[in-house]
Amino acid sequence: MTTAKKTGGLAGVTAGATALCTVGKEGAGLTYRGYDIYDLSDNASFEEVAYLLLHGALPNRQELDGYIAKLKSLRDLPAALRQVLEMIPAGAHPMDVLRTGVSFLGNIEPEGGFSNQQDTADRLLACLPSMLLYWHRFHTDGVRIDTETDDDSVAGHFLHMLHDKAPSELHRKCLDTTLILYAEHEFNASTFAGRVITGTLSDMHSAVTGAIGALRGPLHGGANEAAMELIQKFSTPEEAMKGVMGMLERKELIMGFGHRVYTTSDPRNSVNKKMSKMLAEEAGDMTLYDVSEAVESVMWNEKKLFANADFFAASVYHFMGIPTYLFTPIFVCSRITGWAAHVMEQRANNKLIRPAADYIGPGLQKFVPIDER
Repeated sequence: MTTAKKTGGLAGVTAGATALCTVGKEGAGLTYRGYDIYDLSDNASFEEVAYLLLHGALPNRQELDGYIAKLKSLRDLPAALRQVLEMIPAGAHPMDVLRTGVSFLGNIEPEGGFSNQQDTADRLLACLPSMLLYWHRFHTDGVRIDTETDDDSVAGHFLHMLHDKAPSELHRKCLDTTLILYAEHEFNASTFAGRVITGTLSDMHSAVTGAIGALRGPLHGGANEAAMELIQKFSTPEEAMKGVMGMLERKELIMGFGHRVYTTSDPRNSVNKKMSKMLAEEAGDMTLYDVSEAVESVMWNEKKLFANADFFAASVYHFMGIPTYLFTPIFVCSRITGWAAHVMEQRANNKLIRPAADYIGPGLQKFVPIDER
């Protein structure tokens, strides 16, 4: 259904229906299939949340064990894909690496019909971290890593491939929690792009490739990378407050604050902030956390802008030794669950998504031959 409201960027326009997620609803800031994000982040694993989004209900123990085993069996990369990843330049943006990797995988492992959509979704969920870390380690460290590990979780597998060792339980849990927080977010730009592609009856690899392209843009993904660059500029909270005040006076854009849907707070921020403090205390260095708090305070006091999910996620990832340029690709490794679930939902009751546009060009004109112009 659609709402006839003329506005830039489709803000406030209802463009469809979903049973997957609520965003910014009174009394429930963010839910996945009716489960509150705080309940899930406190009690569930990312694999349980992935199963919930893709299958419609939380798994029982037998279903979860089977699902984890399936995902572990799908982590390895075909030789042809490894070769493509090695050919991508070291200076490429890792979002472009994932975009290319998913597109190429669609060539050598095509979906082959919508009846295979669940297997396609599981394959992408399992191997996206392998794609990212294989390319990163090959070009950064000159090694061809094994993309199969003993870690049961996506988070543990990611950190194991990155650091060549199984992570601590704290680090695994923190990354697992951020994957839950990023898994789904209703009709955001990348998800909507994926649904538009799906609406043409295209394949899942095409829809996910398009979604990655949309997330690549700095107005959608990338705020956590920008937040990291910002907080690393300052050595003390006082320096941060003075610096941010100057940026505001110069009307510079400060990423990681405010949200298109939420009006008073991002429910994911408090979870990330708590983990950032915990990891800072573990590291024995509170500088980044204290600077982040100072920036958050200035933005609220001066502009009434709240920190969104990306702001404290930056320091969470940094404390776990994750390079800044890999922050947004982690978003992909999580959001593939939401994207794939939306592809399935769109297909279940498909209509071509083709909105109208208000024409603002010149009136009807008569063509003039070139020699008379």
